[in-house]
Amino acid sequence: MRNNLFKILGLVGLALFLSCAAYADGTTTMEFTGVNGANNGIYYVSPYYGVMNYGTSSAQPVVLFCDDINNEVTGNQVWTANVTSMASGNFSNTRYGNGSINLNLGTTNPQVLYEEAAWLVTQFASHPGDYVSLQYALWNLMSPNNPKAGALSYEGSDGIPASQWLAWAEADYGQIIPELANFEIITNVGPVAYTGQVQEFIVQTPEPSSLALLVAGMLALMLLVIRRGRA
Repeated sequence: MRNNLFKILGLVGLALFLSCAAYADGTTTMEFTGVNGANNGIYYVSPYYGVMNYGTSSAQPVVLFCDDINNEVTGNQVWTANVTSMASGNFSNTRYGNGSINLNLGTTNPQVLYEEAAWLVTQFASHPGDYVSLQYALWNLMSPNNPKAGALSYEGSDGIPASQWLAWAEADYGQIIPELANFEIITNVGPVAYTGQVQEFIVQTPEPSSLALLVAGMLALMLLVIRRGRA
């Protein structure tokens, strides 16, 4: 029985390793697998679903949050993407943090722009009735001059308009700074253009603290089994 337990723990450890590898910076093959169904009669909105490292042994399902109204993606589309950690401070491979690509960037700090986007992403889980207004806030944050990203007066079932979400993101994005390593930006490989390519997404990765707790629990269980075996 003890040997079987060690085998199970070993498999769990391997799964944890593959999970971390699936979120490593660099490039990855993405597959877009579906939508959650929420829409405003025109667009389906985040959260969406996909697979990171598609076609490999470390393939990992991910939840995708779209920050990009200027481009499109289709069901089961597969593409190669750059993975940029928000904690890296380097946004040269992103669509909206690179001034040579995003003409709306101006003097805006790209770090702040994506920190506000990350804050908005964290609000989806606790406000399922506001998916559409949150989505419009994300789109407008990145593309304020695109009429498709308008509808800032749109209110979800909670009665919160997209304009209010934008205001809160601007005021509260600092709360997300300690967690920036948990967010990554998925942008098609270059040369990146403003339009005519695959949409850009934000992925919220597993929290390192949660993984650490799980590993600590596994180690404690192993020690308990060893002690009982000796007894």
